[in-house]
Amino acid sequence: MNAEITSNLYSAIQRTSQQDHKLPFSIYSSYKVQSLLNVPITKPVLIVVLGGVKELGADHTLICHAGDFIFLSNSPAINMRNIPKEEMYYALLIEFDQKDIDGLYVNSDHKNDYLIGKTCQTLETCLTQFIESSAWASEEIISLRKREIILLLKELGHQQVLSLLGGSKLKDQVHKLFIQQGFSQLSVGDICDHLAMSESTLRRKLKAEGSSVQDIKVQARLGLALHLLQTTNQSIGIIAEQCGYQSQSRFTDGFKQRFGLTPSELRKTKMTD
Repeated sequence: MNAEITSNLYSAIQRTSQQDHKLPFSIYSSYKVQSLLNVPITKPVLIVVLGGVKELGADHTLICHAGDFIFLSNSPAINMRNIPKEEMYYALLIEFDQKDIDGLYVNSDHKNDYLIGKTCQTLETCLTQFIESSAWASEEIISLRKREIILLLKELGHQQVLSLLGGSKLKDQVHKLFIQQGFSQLSVGDICDHLAMSESTLRRKLKAEGSSVQDIKVQARLGLALHLLQTTNQSIGIIAEQCGYQSQSRFTDGFKQRFGLTPSELRKTKMTD
């Protein structure tokens, strides 16, 4: 990849990340190899690797080098390895909400789970403009800019990106409620009230999607924990509390059982020797 492209996008990210408000993108970085099992992908996500290598899949057969991107559809879990090379691993992540993709979903007999490509100059320019606009744009404008990214990928010849945009499912709505309302306060009754359905209907529909309220709660709290560990400097104890754990030891046990390493072990990958 052209080093100038990497530099331009990286510089825009660094400038915008200094803003004191919530941003519509995330940055994952590490100085040591991160091996993560069962990472939940709860929304379609674009990952642009700017430094190092990203490997995905049970056998790590999907490989993204610096200058590559991968677009993932939402899926229950995927294994990942983030590998620094000459410099740290560094990647931009942009998640897409239902409002960003309404009207774009195309039914396909062959539904892909991913799309891998090169970050060309045109895509880099679009991403840079998205990053820079996030410093001032409203939620409506941000949503339109996300939609623009998807349409550009299609125009660049990646038509299969549309097959990655699945329609919203009930489990996605329940997951969103847990993130918005909290893990301790939100009961099954509260979920039913929000969704205007009976408890029996809720459980039946979730079962048809291969899920349950408890499964979604665990996935949501551990997914949030992983995100916070990757993107903030908050203490592990504070993160455990934010994710609805009253005991840090129970949080550590659940995190390791899900991802294959403890929160402390993950944090150490983000530190230089």
